[in-house]
Amino acid sequence: MAHDTRVGRSSGADEPDAPDPASGARVDTSARTGTDSRAETSTRTGVDSPDGAAAAPRRVRWRGVRRAGRVRPLVAVAAGLLLWTAFPPLDLIVLAPAGVAALTLALRGMPARAGAWLGFLAGAAFFLPVLTGIVKIGPDAWVLLSLVQALYFVPMAAAMAAVSRLRGWPVWIAALWVAQELARGSVPFGGFPWARLAFSQTATLLTPYAALGGAPLVTFVTALTGTLLAAAAVCAVRARREGTRRRGVTGAAAALGVIAVLGAGAQLVPTPTAGRAVTVAVVQGNVPRLGLDFLGQRKAVLDNHVRQTHALAAQVRAGRVARPELVVWPENASDLDPYAEPDAYTAIDAAVKDVGVPVLVGALVDSADGTQVENRGIVWDPVTGPGDYYVKRHPVPFGEYLPFRPLLTELITRFERIPRDFARGTRSGVMRLGPVTIGDVICFEVAYDREVRDVAGGELLVVQTNNATYGRTSLPPQQIAMSRLRAVEHGRTILVAATSGISAVVAPDGRVLSRSAEFTPDLQVAAVPARTDRTVAGRVGAAPEWALTLLGVGAVVGAAGLRRRRVHTMGNEGNGH
Repeated sequence: MAHDTRVGRSSGADEPDAPDPASGARVDTSARTGTDSRAETSTRTGVDSPDGAAAAPRRVRWRGVRRAGRVRPLVAVAAGLLLWTAFPPLDLIVLAPAGVAALTLALRGMPARAGAWLGFLAGAAFFLPVLTGIVKIGPDAWVLLSLVQALYFVPMAAAMAAVSRLRGWPVWIAALWVAQELARGSVPFGGFPWARLAFSQTATLLTPYAALGGAPLVTFVTALTGTLLAAAAVCAVRARREGTRRRGVTGAAAALGVIAVLGAGAQLVPTPTAGRAVTVAVVQGNVPRLGLDFLGQRKAVLDNHVRQTHALAAQVRAGRVARPELVVWPENASDLDPYAEPDAYTAIDAAVKDVGVPVLVGALVDSADGTQVENRGIVWDPVTGPGDYYVKRHPVPFGEYLPFRPLLTELITRFERIPRDFARGTRSGVMRLGPVTIGDVICFEVAYDREVRDVAGGELLVVQTNNATYGRTSLPPQQIAMSRLRAVEHGRTILVAATSGISAVVAPDGRVLSRSAEFTPDLQVAAVPARTDRTVAGRVGAAPEWALTLLGVGAVVGAAGLRRRRVHTMGNEGNGH
């Protein structure tokens, strides 16, 4: 009797299945070996088996369900860690596309529900280390914020798994990254757009795309680079396994796509040239760490900035630095209301008169009714005193204002540190400061596309910030990275003034012209271009972001429709139709 050599081969290999002529289902080929008369209906059909039990789709073949259950979560966690290393202060920027590629490979072909879980793992592995600076507020706040941010990866990853079965999946998956960041930067409470994929690419071949479509386009091309790398890897593995030349050609095309994406940005993006040179000064007074009481601490911070401004005036008179045409102080340079505190008013006014040019002063001011606090950037003229001002439009939830105040103050005593909410400004920060028009944003407003876009009509952009709480963590360098991308996005010089650092002067092409250390007094004086023309990104606004988001959502809808059609077709075949 001849022995069938196919017996026992199904234990480790993925064998093709043959259709069952009666039901249309596929039957495991081991049933035809002659060793077992019981034909098992494969559960990979997606239709009901003959005994009435629902069959679950199982289209992905690694080397068994158990190994898939161990390997893919590890790959997802690795993907999140790779993404983290691309951000400051590590700045391993090339690993951002690698992280996207790893997550794509972990999700490819998976059911949406399993993909959602893998997405959460990747998100937690990314946000927990990238947001470690939040631990200065409290470990619980850091962990909670990180895990809430990780939840945004859940629908994205489920959608990535779904569209990975479509042709052109590298494009659709890249668009889903844009959709995820749009949602994360919008809801709830105005969103938290920190650590967007684009903010890891502030000095790479992908950076110039910011001038075409803003941060969303940079996110898209960064993710597309990663998904094309994943496609090349998939094709290379299949070509080796199947021995087919077509797979190798497709993989080579994906690799060439990576090269095209990397090289196209610098060739396509025009550099704004209009404008004139302006000499500017950025003052960093520093924050004392002397154990002073609350009032003494606030007075010391103001005194430090006043002292540095007098020092600047002395250096100008001595001819050691050029005379600036404008000066910028940081957010919270005066936590004493200069309109209500005569000593604060006198100290600021004397420093401004000494330097002899307009100074943008960051100050906290009581609202008209006294129930709220306004976070202002005040144009202080050496002749006329305080004039035009900008009020921060996007106060920080749970930091500068407290949602659900009556409930939360009862539950969490720490929130008693926020006795009054900060008011929300109603207009953009475009103001005249000396010889130029500036666009002012305060602190983490620089992370928001709309807030920066609204002031990009200014000839210079200013970021006033107070990073003292988060000093010597990852957050100050990440904020500088955002400012660098904004400079390229809008073709503007950006002046970053921080109480304790990092302060910087950033050129319109994203280069850092000067940069301070943290927790030290510092003066930066530079001649910078004041630009008037707009980049493409400044003119098209949010259109690229919405177009890419709709592209990703449309792919998800298409994948869902395709799945329904397949299930319906298989169901008809299984019923004999």
